[in-house]
Amino acid sequence: MTVIERVPALAPFRVRSFRFQWPADLLASWAFEMEGVILGWFVLVSTGSVLALAVFGSLQFLGTLISPFFGMAGDRIGNRNLICLMRSAYIVIALILAALFLTDQATPVAVFALGIAIGLVRPSDITLRNLLVGETMPTGMLMSAMSISRTTADSARVVGALSGATLVATLGSGVAYVVVCATYLVSLLLSLHVGVRRLRVLGEPEVALSPIKALREGFAYVWSTPDVRAATLLAFLMNFAAYPFVGQLLAHVAKDIYGLDQTGLGWLISSFAVGALIGSLTLSARGARIRAARSMVAAALLWFALNLVFAWITVPLHGELLLIAIGFVQSFCMVPMAVILLRTADPAFRGRVMGVRMLAVYGLPLGMLLSGPLIEHAGFAWSATLYSLLGLFFASLIALRWRKQLWHRDSPANQR
Repeated sequence: MTVIERVPALAPFRVRSFRFQWPADLLASWAFEMEGVILGWFVLVSTGSVLALAVFGSLQFLGTLISPFFGMAGDRIGNRNLICLMRSAYIVIALILAALFLTDQATPVAVFALGIAIGLVRPSDITLRNLLVGETMPTGMLMSAMSISRTTADSARVVGALSGATLVATLGSGVAYVVVCATYLVSLLLSLHVGVRRLRVLGEPEVALSPIKALREGFAYVWSTPDVRAATLLAFLMNFAAYPFVGQLLAHVAKDIYGLDQTGLGWLISSFAVGALIGSLTLSARGARIRAARSMVAAALLWFALNLVFAWITVPLHGELLLIAIGFVQSFCMVPMAVILLRTADPAFRGRVMGVRMLAVYGLPLGMLLSGPLIEHAGFAWSATLYSLLGLFFASLIALRWRKQLWHRDSPANQR
């Protein structure tokens, strides 16, 4: 008996597609994190402005505005084909950035311009990953599969952040970007073996709808389905009020509050990721026993409470320990959220639902854009406190408004 057969948490690896998808997604996530550290530090050092850093970070999520169209495109040409095209685009952009850094031609303007190109494509990567898992994985394995899939991003924030910071510090940004290009290339080669042939599901129209009409139907379905609507609204709230202060703004925390360098930033990022990785592994082993909607709501409230404490931490070690706790709680919020959407959505609308869900990620750049001038005016601590209190209020409001769908044991979103 193999290890996969003996360990229930590894059951998703019995599916051939997942055995290719997991390492492909892992390498893509590593490259994302290395790229994020390289470019984020470059912008902060070259401009000396936390506002510029916040604007650059927001550009990385520009594509959330068109993410529903990626979901529809995956429905038409196949999710595997689309994700391969996207990862080919990553390679092209990374090659251009590598050339700029190697020839000392990199400027904030050039990096911002290429950041826009990256931001148009990358936000939909997680949508395609989830859809591929949803279409290739048996329902009984879905929580475990989504938890294991989540480890690709969580571990990347450890390995990618630390390796990106180390490569820049020792070899320079140009060589670091050559490594990023190679990582993207291997990810693309593995992605070619992922997924299944596109199948028409029961109830899906024979004639493809126009993109605009399909998008309208997707929005209408999300709005008219209570559990899907609640999860999508909560996703927007978490991206708007929780993620900014444990994401791109950690560069500001590292440099201007803790007095750390690139390596210190890498440790902060990886601390959050270690907690998230532990959370994802815990869910992969025990996730079948939890009620997804209850876990999502409780973890969201606890996450905002921990962010409130983090706002006032000034000692790096204390900040790192708290980020581990925040990362752990984050997994118990976001993984069940994805499972709820994949499990409860009509298969005919799944691509459009996940595309609309990705629009919720636009809360992150919006939150970052508003936080930049707020931090420069009031400081990090007061800004993070305001965001956390608003988050606690609106998360409680969502839980109360849809308590039947999110808290009752017998609701579809809480079925084990």
